[in-house]
Amino acid sequence: MEDITQVRNIALISHGGAGKTTLAEAFLYFTKVTTRLGRPDEGTSILDFEPEEIKRRASLSSAFHNFSWKKRVVSFVDTPGDENFINDTMTCLQGVDGALVLIDAVDGIKIGTERVWGFADNRELPRIVFINKMDRERADFFKIVNELSDLFDMKCVPVQVPIGAEHDFKGLVNLLDEKAYIYEANTAEFKQGDIPEDLAETVQTWREQLIENIAETDDELLEKYLDAGELTDEEINQGLVNGVKSRSLAPICCGAGSSLIGISHLLDLVVSALPSPQDRGSVKGFSPKDNSEIAREPKEDESFSGLVIKTITDPYAGQLSVFRVFSGTITHDSTFYNSSSQKVERFSQLLSLEGKSQKPVESAGPGDIVAVAKLKGTTTGNTICDESEPIIYPTLDPMPPIVSYAVSPKTKGDEEKVFSSLSKIIEEDVTLKLSRDDQTKEVILSGMGQIHIEVTLERIKRKFGVEVQLNTPKVPYKETVKGKARVQGKYKKQTGGRGQYGDTWLEIEPLPRGMGFEFQNKIVGGAIPKQFIPAVEKGIVEAMAGGVITGNPIVDLRVKLVDGSFHAVDSSEIAFKIAGSMGFKKGFLESSPTLLEPIMLLTVNVPDEYMGDVIGDLNSRRGKVQGVDTKGGKQYIRAQVPQADVMDYAPTLKSITGARGSFTIEFDHYEEVPPHIYEKIVAETAKDSEG
Repeated sequence: MEDITQVRNIALISHGGAGKTTLAEAFLYFTKVTTRLGRPDEGTSILDFEPEEIKRRASLSSAFHNFSWKKRVVSFVDTPGDENFINDTMTCLQGVDGALVLIDAVDGIKIGTERVWGFADNRELPRIVFINKMDRERADFFKIVNELSDLFDMKCVPVQVPIGAEHDFKGLVNLLDEKAYIYEANTAEFKQGDIPEDLAETVQTWREQLIENIAETDDELLEKYLDAGELTDEEINQGLVNGVKSRSLAPICCGAGSSLIGISHLLDLVVSALPSPQDRGSVKGFSPKDNSEIAREPKEDESFSGLVIKTITDPYAGQLSVFRVFSGTITHDSTFYNSSSQKVERFSQLLSLEGKSQKPVESAGPGDIVAVAKLKGTTTGNTICDESEPIIYPTLDPMPPIVSYAVSPKTKGDEEKVFSSLSKIIEEDVTLKLSRDDQTKEVILSGMGQIHIEVTLERIKRKFGVEVQLNTPKVPYKETVKGKARVQGKYKKQTGGRGQYGDTWLEIEPLPRGMGFEFQNKIVGGAIPKQFIPAVEKGIVEAMAGGVITGNPIVDLRVKLVDGSFHAVDSSEIAFKIAGSMGFKKGFLESSPTLLEPIMLLTVNVPDEYMGDVIGDLNSRRGKVQGVDTKGGKQYIRAQVPQADVMDYAPTLKSITGARGSFTIEFDHYEEVPPHIYEKIVAETAKDSEG
């Protein structure tokens, strides 16, 4: 597209199940990009094409496509609304200029709606609201309008009111031209008619409110409106467009994506009111040389720059890096500089993404969203640019994972295959984390929820042919002591020839939390020769690593080697190593042993009305509330909770808050377990050992 003012880049965002993909399919069908209307619930969508999406009938990953309408080219991102995959939505919003927010006319505003609205706020994106599914039972347009006014700071004003509802929904009245449009279901065709008499008063009321809100976005319009009491149609229309682009207001439309009602009017508003890349203006970044601010204009003759907003892994095509061009142009079969990784990347083809298909293009300019394949050092969030004029665009940190599982191959010998497959998937999905617990020796896969982990394993099986099993991770307890002991560790063995002899006296005492281990040699007078002292320490250290009571490592104590004896012939390093280990284990049991458990710092974000229930649940998990902060009508509860008691916290919080709560979790410190918990763990360990 030569004229950048005719380009629109938008994202369809909402909570899960509001009908984004169905609406996107309606756009493609109505604009004749496709010849049949794809339906996600029937598995015929060209945007939800992954087998896991078809199985669940939901978008699990952002999909890209484009169409033309009224001489404008609209590129859109159909984003996931499920909380397990919402980080993908947040990331892809970095590549668009406007948002189309869908709200289910039956279910209303959910926590997912609030989250994606917040993402759009953070990106300062103009937006249009589309109240979808007006043809469903219990659909209520004006209830949603009121909810929008109560929840969000941006003024949300209807530009349409529905004609009928539920099975009687058949069209809309456009408040801008005061005309009724009756749609023929499943065709997107409509006829213009008179406003129904029973809607005349409603239309008049909402039109007056619309004009007042438009006038308030501009001082000159407001002055004229207050003086004359009215505005011209041209002033109203232009005022609306200016209000949307300045984010002073968000127009509300209505319709039903599945039956194509309202599609034409929605498209008209999208191309007229949402901004072009030129309307959005320059994009700011910083110099990798001196961190000074740099601004790049969305012009073809500017230096090339862009941002990678998504990575797609395919076992055959390799890795696809999807990026938005902010300035300059780039052609196929060329190179660019990755200023984030400081690497030059070469590629052969530029690709325009159309659902699961890719179409080669010769070049890409400001506003274009394209992809390249098989880059070696480029990941989501990286800035790409001309090497001669480098820039780095600020990007968003991925949302922290909230659930973790221990993973292992179902088939022995597949360990390397499992971990290489997981590594490739992690390149695509930045919210997945793979780590190894050095203490428990488990490989831990962390993600945004159980469904997120399950879908990941399904993808690995399909793409790489390897199966993975999940287990609850072991809690990495640590053993320590509260008291002191003085013990003898003696090892004596005769085998007919040279024997083994080592004799040690040890004193054991606790250290402050977090101090680890300290060994002190207090031998005087050569009771034990110097060459055997390191062997004693080594025996103690090895015994500490394997634990004494539960098999968990021992920490935070001091061991003094205070006395002992040796045999001139039979003593050896191995004998003193064994003697040190024996003495330590015996002394540990006599030093009031106990267990330390990991304590996590939990930050829970919930609406006011759920705070009491959430704090009550945290208390039942042995949690200690550290403080509560209020921000934007939400409560942020900070609490320290034992790791053993928050393994299942994600589904519990969802149940308590009706999915309106969220949380982050991180390790904080170790703390002694209560006596009754200690006894239970020791008993379970003994039972497992017997088994």
